[in-house]
Amino acid sequence: MSPAEAFGAAWDNLRAHTLRSALTMLGMVFGVGAVIAMLAIGAGAERQAMGMIESLGLRNVLVRAADLEEDELAEVRERSPGVAPRDIAAIEEAVPGVELAAPRVEVDAYKVISADGKSDAKVYGVSAAHAGLAGLELAEGRFLDPLDERDHAQVAVVGEEARRDLFGFAPALGQDLKVNEVWFEVVGVLTGSGAAADSFQGVALGAPAREIYVPVTTAMRKFDTSPLASPLSEIVVRLDEGVPARRAADVVADLLDRLHAGAEDFEIVVPEALLAQSRRTQRLFNLVMGAIAGISLLVGGIGIMNIMLATVLERTREIGVRRAVGARERDIRFQFIVEAFAISLLGGLAGVVMGVALARGVAAWAGWDTVVTLSSIALATGVATAVGLASGIYPAVRAARLDPIEALRHE
Repeated sequence: MSPAEAFGAAWDNLRAHTLRSALTMLGMVFGVGAVIAMLAIGAGAERQAMGMIESLGLRNVLVRAADLEEDELAEVRERSPGVAPRDIAAIEEAVPGVELAAPRVEVDAYKVISADGKSDAKVYGVSAAHAGLAGLELAEGRFLDPLDERDHAQVAVVGEEARRDLFGFAPALGQDLKVNEVWFEVVGVLTGSGAAADSFQGVALGAPAREIYVPVTTAMRKFDTSPLASPLSEIVVRLDEGVPARRAADVVADLLDRLHAGAEDFEIVVPEALLAQSRRTQRLFNLVMGAIAGISLLVGGIGIMNIMLATVLERTREIGVRRAVGARERDIRFQFIVEAFAISLLGGLAGVVMGVALARGVAAWAGWDTVVTLSSIALATGVATAVGLASGIYPAVRAARLDPIEALRHE
């Protein structure tokens, strides 16, 4: 029997028992669909996490003022002024492999308005280097420059959503906005790109589209702050290429611990470590979901074996006739293996359609990113067909070993 004849015979038998064949395929359909959907959701989550973490900068180490209760803050301030400009000078001087360190100050903005609207955007005082450190891109205009810092200029760069709140769809460059009681001129507008969430694994990321940036010197001079507040909200430390971020973070932590007299009024965030943790979590998720999908495929394989054994019993007389007219054991074995393979292959193809539809449905309903890759489709269908083949071997061998005379006598 040639392969074409074997596939033709398998197809005819599947068509003759359409409902039974469809029910047999269900295990494969659900297993393959689950694998593809799981991998698509996992790949989308990994891509989204990568985008979030890259907004912090994989070569950066962040020193952030700790969020303390008022009574704790009063006690801590007796020993340490908090995250301050002196920390920047110390880090640049004492920590090996530091390219630069830049400050960031969060403004307590209770009012952000323009002549045409208002916004709840967050306002930050940043240095001219902040755009490069945070990966910000401009849609129009310019970012802040060192001259703005030197002159305490009242200029601002706004995110896309903040621009829309304040100016609608009118041009924003050259327009004025007011933060609390201080007026600023818009000199730049950011693109709509940026972190899609405000936090990741409990670490605040920020959302540039809903933020406004002013010179850090202006923010420190023009806006009132609490006497107990840390002078700086954050220091972004950019490392040279090839410098291990976690090792540099340990050095920074030891240095600041001495400068702050042991006061725990700062925290260190290492984006590279966040990425590693995210990948470990994603691998665990893939293993768990893969095990669940594998169980479904195993159940599907058992179903195929069960049906094939029933088919062998049902077609015992046919097997006897084939042997009587000259069919060899390997011909019978090949015929039944091809039939099991055809069931698993068709179930796998249907599962691919189901998996892609599930991934698209999750993306549309839950708003999660999903990425269907050719490798996930090949993996799922490959495992399904392998399980189908393995499940068909025993029934095929059993069919081939039937005694022809006894098979012809079978009713």
